[in-house]
Amino acid sequence: MAQDALVTSQHPSEGLDGVTADWSGDKQVFPVPWGKAMMWIFLLSDTFIFSCFLTSYMNVRISTTATWPNPSKVFALHVGGQDIPLLLIAIMTMVLITSSGTMAMAVNYGYRRNRAKTTALMLATAALGATFVSMQAFEWTKLIVHEGVRPWHNPMGAAQFGSSFFMITGFHGLHVSAGVIYLSVVARRVWTGFYDRKGTYETVEVAGLYWHFVDLVWVFIFALFYLW
Repeated sequence: MAQDALVTSQHPSEGLDGVTADWSGDKQVFPVPWGKAMMWIFLLSDTFIFSCFLTSYMNVRISTTATWPNPSKVFALHVGGQDIPLLLIAIMTMVLITSSGTMAMAVNYGYRRNRAKTTALMLATAALGATFVSMQAFEWTKLIVHEGVRPWHNPMGAAQFGSSFFMITGFHGLHVSAGVIYLSVVARRVWTGFYDRKGTYETVEVAGLYWHFVDLVWVFIFALFYLW
């Protein structure tokens, strides 16, 4: 009896009966968990949004006739009596790159069922993300309060600079802030043994996908907005 069932599963019925059996049997084409599949779909939609933002920025940058501010001067940090170009931005970038490393290690230890190290590394990643957002808040404060930059006005040149900057970096900063909350919640569940009882640490990997995406987007923002 079992052998007949095995033969039937290996050689499905042909014609309409075979189609009916396949569709009614809840077949799964690719062995991908729903959580991971939905995260990939979300990241794909987010990729389209960031691509539109960055493409619009490049179009504005190329087409505007007003003088575009020099990022090396605008984002310079005054240290030791002199302005160091892009110092704060370089530190922010290193913080995010480091957070990608800690997140990757958290996923590794998660699949090893090491709750302590997974929790510690995820909290370290969240702390680095919070540090990044704090430095971004400092950057915004410097531009708004001390430089007088607004979304509709820029005393250093093209008015579109402010709107582009606040829109792109603000949207990315919102993603980082949401990621910090997300990672903190998952880390707490890891520590309490929720995923041990569930039988899988897949959610840790899904959170890692989100965080690596946020880091990757920053690389493009850094290259196109701060270095161009």
